[in-house]
Amino acid sequence: MKKIEATIRKSKFSEVKKALHEVGVNFFTYWDVTGVGNEKEGHVYRGITYSTSDIQRRYISIVVSDPFLEKTVEAILNSAYTGMVGDGKIFVMDVIETYRIRTKESGTDAVN
Repeated sequence: MKKIEATIRKSKFSEVKKALHEVGVNFFTYWDVTGVGNEKEGHVYRGITYSTSDIQRRYISIVVSDPFLEKTVEAILNSAYTGMVGDGKIFVMDVIETYRIRTKESGTDAVN
């Protein structure tokens, strides 16, 4: 199993959510967050420079079985993309074990 954590533009959340549902990911957790990035110059709009670290972000956490990893990451990459600074990041980690509290199932049974 893998845990996917993604920080995306809040404005792209609806598209990402739809793309995740289309590939069969129907459960995930998300938070509204703010962060600081590498961009030093910011984004210029009508002559005013805006800090790209101030773009509203959404942090998404998803646990998937290994066969779902690639298509889940691709769904996020394609739906969150704008091509501009501040599109976000995706991190993938190993998950040692998962438990569903209600049924006491474990492993991939608890994820699906």
